[in-house]
Amino acid sequence: MQAASRESYKVAAERLDAYVRGAEPSAVATTADDILSVAALLRREPRLRRALSDPARSGEDRAALLTGILSGKVGRDAVDLLVALVSGRWSAPSELLDGAERLGVEALLASADNAGELGEVEDELFRFGQVVSGSGALSNTLSDPIAPAEQRASLARELLAGKARPVTVRLVEAALAGFGGRSFTGALTRLVELAADRRDRQVAYVTVAAPLSDSEERRLGARLSEMYGREVSVKQTVDPEVLGGVSVRVGSDLYDGTVLRRLNETRNALAKR
Repeated sequence: MQAASRESYKVAAERLDAYVRGAEPSAVATTADDILSVAALLRREPRLRRALSDPARSGEDRAALLTGILSGKVGRDAVDLLVALVSGRWSAPSELLDGAERLGVEALLASADNAGELGEVEDELFRFGQVVSGSGALSNTLSDPIAPAEQRASLARELLAGKARPVTVRLVEAALAGFGGRSFTGALTRLVELAADRRDRQVAYVTVAAPLSDSEERRLGARLSEMYGREVSVKQTVDPEVLGGVSVRVGSDLYDGTVLRRLNETRNALAKR
């Protein structure tokens, strides 16, 4: 987002934080669903996006337009939060859509946080991403932009039935809808990171040839926490092809100590002789 859009989103996000403080998780989840339904409407209706982000209209005018459209269709709390969103200045209609989606996602994460389930939701999102990436056919099916979104969402719900919390399922549906303009796998990764961030944690993606033991994972997490000055949530991926060692990615930082990397470096060095 550009600066004006970021500032407008910040105002709405602060309003959301005030709303969720002490609120019942179920009420927050309902508000989140309402916000995401409006975001879906904005995705389908480009003319509405343009009208609600038109700099030639005053914030009050845009707020009145939105209120008139939503009256009686979504809850009062969702309307109040969305009014705070559209009343600000937006650099582009697409950034208003991104802001509405992000606000709905943050509300879902807040509902899980209030219920004491945010860590579990974070893990469920990551594990589902691992399941999807481990099956080429499933990944292609869920990532196919031509297939109807509801059809892909129905498949995801079947796969997650009895295995994930309702908030996790709803977040997966947001990823399938292209959260933030990302691919499905990219959106899932971003959702994992947003969940961790709400818990004031950094995500470390760790690739190993064989699973780390609980004590090894704790030691690695503690070491990374010391390095980054923040709690770290370790997410393991087991890939026998790395042969041994550990690869760790935190944000844009990559620490690759795998045997595969060393073999590749040796092979490249020999090829240059």
